[in-house]
Amino acid sequence: MHRKLRVATDEFGGAEHHGDSVRKRRISLLDIGLDSNFDAAMSFIQSTLSNINIHYGEPVVDIDFVRTRDPETVLTAFTASCDVLHVMAHGDYVAASPTFSSSDEKTNISLEQLGEAAAERGRGISTGAILADGCKTGTGAWQKAVSDCLHGDVTYIGTSAQVGWYESTVFCSAFYSALLRNKGKGITPAEQAQDAAKRAQEAYTMLTDRSCPYKVMTLSPSRWAKRAFGLAV
Repeated sequence: MHRKLRVATDEFGGAEHHGDSVRKRRISLLDIGLDSNFDAAMSFIQSTLSNINIHYGEPVVDIDFVRTRDPETVLTAFTASCDVLHVMAHGDYVAASPTFSSSDEKTNISLEQLGEAAAERGRGISTGAILADGCKTGTGAWQKAVSDCLHGDVTYIGTSAQVGWYESTVFCSAFYSALLRNKGKGITPAEQAQDAAKRAQEAYTMLTDRSCPYKVMTLSPSRWAKRAFGLAV
């Protein structure tokens, strides 16, 4: 399944902002979890994006939504240019390689295999931010595996603990609200995402009285990725 939604969003504040110039964002939502809980979480995120006040005269965010088991479709979604690549799946390991897995364990997308397939195409992950919305995706092993897939520097948001529907919806609603309130002038997509993620961390702690399991960091292409994608070493 692959749907493209064009959703108009706005800063909170009403019609007086119509004349302001806002850079259009592209958000890629990729569901590899493939069960009712992941479906509900993705539906919530799409609703959140759709319901941030619609007062601009033109859409300011494009949403690409992909739910699939097909490795080629996953690779295409991973390497498409966007501002945020949001992957929702189980964080797992297959043969010691960090892996996005479905609930029924029939779909496993290894980051090692993803990096190798991307290298064959000569194009890695090209986005401002990656939100790896699964359990324990912020570990050192995940960071290293993601770095092997990168075409450039990104803001990486991974988790340090088990997360479920509740944790995801609390963090993501705050993250996207903060991201889309920022007009995007004078800073890169990665910087915008990092600022939004830090605000979402604070909001999560304030709302739940618990430490936020979502961690934010900057990742750069590894030496392997630079060679694979023809980047300056």
